[in-house]
Amino acid sequence: MVTHPQGQMRLAELIAAISLATDLGTGQPTGHALRTCYLAMGLARELGVSVQDEFDTFYLALLRFLGCTAEASDDATINGGDDIALYAGVAPFFMGAPTEILGWMMRHLAEGERPLARVRAVTTALADPKGQQRSIRAHCEVGRMLSRRIGLGRGVQAALGSAFERWDGKGLPDGVDGEAIPVASRIAIVARDYDLLNRVCGPEEAERILKERRGKAYDPKVLDGVLRHGTQLMREMEGGSLLEKVLAAEPGPEATIDPAHVDDVLGVFAHFTDLKSPFLRGHSTGVAELAEKAGRVAGNTEPGLLRRAGLVHDLGRVAIPSGIWNKAGALVDDEWERVRLHPYYSERILVRCGPLEHLAEIASSHHERMDGSGYHRGSRAQALSTPARLLATADVFHALTETRPYRGAMTLRQAADELEEACVEGRLDITCVRAVLEAAGESSHPSRSRWPAELTDREVEVLRLLARGLSNKQVARELTLSPKTVGRHIEHIYAKAGVSTRAGATLFAMEEGLLTQ
Repeated sequence: MVTHPQGQMRLAELIAAISLATDLGTGQPTGHALRTCYLAMGLARELGVSVQDEFDTFYLALLRFLGCTAEASDDATINGGDDIALYAGVAPFFMGAPTEILGWMMRHLAEGERPLARVRAVTTALADPKGQQRSIRAHCEVGRMLSRRIGLGRGVQAALGSAFERWDGKGLPDGVDGEAIPVASRIAIVARDYDLLNRVCGPEEAERILKERRGKAYDPKVLDGVLRHGTQLMREMEGGSLLEKVLAAEPGPEATIDPAHVDDVLGVFAHFTDLKSPFLRGHSTGVAELAEKAGRVAGNTEPGLLRRAGLVHDLGRVAIPSGIWNKAGALVDDEWERVRLHPYYSERILVRCGPLEHLAEIASSHHERMDGSGYHRGSRAQALSTPARLLATADVFHALTETRPYRGAMTLRQAADELEEACVEGRLDITCVRAVLEAAGESSHPSRSRWPAELTDREVEVLRLLARGLSNKQVARELTLSPKTVGRHIEHIYAKAGVSTRAGATLFAMEEGLLTQ
């Protein structure tokens, strides 16, 4: 682990880790955001931007897709359950003419589905012309909120809010144009597309497409810069550790994280992950809290280690299409195999990040079982550390008490019975089960006399249901209200929370712990 005075961690190393997760969540090869960052920093230096703009460019290039899980479930519905294939498919065309995305949709939307289902998918998408704007607005809002919690300044937050704008003012979400777009956004947009198009289309075709978008999607000065220096920057990334090269490109003094703030940053990892599906919201933070308490009950000397492992254990979920997590029926073999890989993806992200490498073994073992029936390694008891066993048990218990698309939430007693049966069958450690059950008995949250942002009791009820993915009409039926009344409550919630999208309201609820009250 790379440490600094007083045990501080380097911020860029933590951010690099989550950039690997955003690569997976958008269907790009791991390291795509790192490559974008290296290219962007080369452009920023060549353009002679200020040190502050360099800083903003560095972090925006790594975090531009931090909001990619915000609308993942809805976007998956559009594409036959696969949000990742949708994001990867439109990526080369997103900054092109509208007809380019339309062409891709006509050819590939809901690819693999039956012809009638494909026609229905395309028709539904075309019938909602503002759908893309809503999705990008949510993406940008969530990215800004998460970056604020990390502790990044207003410059990075503003750049995340303009991360999909175009030079000609025809971008999203607000149609900002020209130099009104933060320079960090203008640079990162070009750098990302340069790397993407070179990989997908080859150098000659990439150059042709980039030139076609000059003065339309791209700032001409930035584009000219990448056409002059891009080939050399690409060569510089060959060989050696790309991560080390990116870290060396960080402008100014190394930004560090105080030890007291690390859990806040890892909480961002957790919320980013849990936005992936309405059935996961609050899961990672809930498992982290339960595992930490169980660790104390079991006499573990590092309960904080269990908390941190819990916060990041499910990062790999973002690599699996949301349609699989949201599926009400039984998974087919291919879907099940993809599910079994998500702990592996968590491990691969964590081992590449020095400050988090020590969490990899524990976090990636949360689906392993004592008898070898778990995944992704099929490890047996002798290969599982006590912290790994505790985290796995906490994960099982917390998941059982949550609603899933294929079952309702179990009561604490029912979940306890399931854990005890797993002990009898040799799948879970009896000592860890006892620790988790004792910790779960202490996990009730104190009642609040006041809600955050002066929300009313009814508004909190509405917000919780919104965060679970219910529509206005479904919320109205659940609470015996009219849809119009629910709409007014949502307007008040947005105003009080300072958000403008459902994804933003959901993230607010997660940050304030409102889903576990």
